[in-house]
Amino acid sequence: MRFSDYMNAWLYGEEGYYKHFKAIGKTGDFYTAVSTSRFFGASIANYFYKLLQEGVADKNGWLIEIGAHQGYLICDMIQWLYTCDPALVQTLKFGIVERQSEVQKAQKAYIKERFGDDVHIVHFNDISEVKAAYAFVVANEILDAFACELLKDEKIAHVDNHEIIWKDASSEMLLWAKKHYLTQGEIAVGYEDFALDMAKGIEHCDFVTFDYGEKYVRNDFSIRIYRTHQTFPLFDEELNLHESYQKDDITYDVNFAHASEAFVQAGFDEVLYETQARALVRFGIIDILERFAKQAKQSHYVREADKIKTLLSPTMMGDRFKMIHFRK
Repeated sequence: MRFSDYMNAWLYGEEGYYKHFKAIGKTGDFYTAVSTSRFFGASIANYFYKLLQEGVADKNGWLIEIGAHQGYLICDMIQWLYTCDPALVQTLKFGIVERQSEVQKAQKAYIKERFGDDVHIVHFNDISEVKAAYAFVVANEILDAFACELLKDEKIAHVDNHEIIWKDASSEMLLWAKKHYLTQGEIAVGYEDFALDMAKGIEHCDFVTFDYGEKYVRNDFSIRIYRTHQTFPLFDEELNLHESYQKDDITYDVNFAHASEAFVQAGFDEVLYETQARALVRFGIIDILERFAKQAKQSHYVREADKIKTLLSPTMMGDRFKMIHFRK
């Protein structure tokens, strides 16, 4: 089978890695910005609030998260929006796009624990199900969760019994690779349909997403396995794909130029692309921390400040992760 089909089965198959709820953080295979600090979600919500004040966003529209894991991010955003203007929790509608039923159950339990019956969040199985006049859509590390093809020397990877073999690439794929100056690396599968589905269902949309990667082609493989915070390149001779299959996470660096091309073709404009550090500072994360400092104990402030350093530090998440904002 083609590598993209193998990766889809690995992550989303009947016994796939994401089929059931996965722990993220110290007890999981990896960290995310969401698991690092609640201020991550608060800062994105603060940005959304500014768009609402400017009339760019609609207070009667939707706030939707795609791939919400346990639901921390959207709940952190709702909490901050309530702090800014309690009426927004009454006028806005909230949604999560999540295909896995077991994960939906975990999200519903967490949302009820966080807000009781005061906040209702609608679940969608796919972004194509969302129909809205306006929606602010947010995602963290969703673009790297699309399956990909692997291209090398005009051949693409296939998998037979968990062994990678190379076969001639189609003329269509080679044409795409030539257009993007790609000779070796990953080609994400599904960005175009994802962008079109979002565009078709949402009349006016702001889509803000964070991920690791660059806006240029590296011409090298970044695809790798995560297991309890250890990283294993896919082509590591000591890596056993049969043992890792569906048990460990598999991911790769995002080609943001490809994502941008897909969304622009679907009718979106690229508003901004920048490092996570620059985006969060622009969104107001420092101001939020200062507000927190005025009402928190010194020890609590120091702990939260350390977490924010992880989000902003160039040697940690600050520069490696990027934010891209599309608008339709």
